[in-house]
Amino acid sequence: MTAAPCSIAALNALDAEAFTALLGGVFEHSPWIARAAYGSRPFGSVAELHAAMLRVVDDAGKERQLRLLQAHPMLAPPAGVTLTAASAAEQAGIGLDRVAADDGAMLQALNRAYRDRVGFPFIIAVRGQRDRAAILAALQARVGNGTQQEHMTALAEVA
Repeated sequence: MTAAPCSIAALNALDAEAFTALLGGVFEHSPWIARAAYGSRPFGSVAELHAAMLRVVDDAGKERQLRLLQAHPMLAPPAGVTLTAASAAEQAGIGLDRVAADDGAMLQALNRAYRDRVGFPFIIAVRGQRDRAAILAALQARVGNGTQQEHMTALAEVA
């Protein structure tokens, strides 16, 4: 379900609870970011709001950033794993909900190897990818990267 559009003026007028309820899902399972960004009001634009939220993430410290990254779902998760509506729609938009069994097994194996190596799921801005093959290629390329490099890359993808 998509929320009705809300103007910047209307966002600025919300109390902390309503603001957090409305924007708490912008960063996967991390309403603390919206709650912390609330104090930066008033925002003059969506870009200013986004920048305030990114400052919260930047200032959060490595442990909290790690929890943010760990809150993200696996791409093309196995049956029985429930995604948020936003994640499900994003993944369906590029066909990750319809991965063939052999591709799905390879994707899940790479996802596990990546998570075991760096401690959080592989994160990529799905909407910016041309197709599933590009996502798979990125995962294959990044699975051998170091934890610090992937921490920074994943935060950039989240942003």
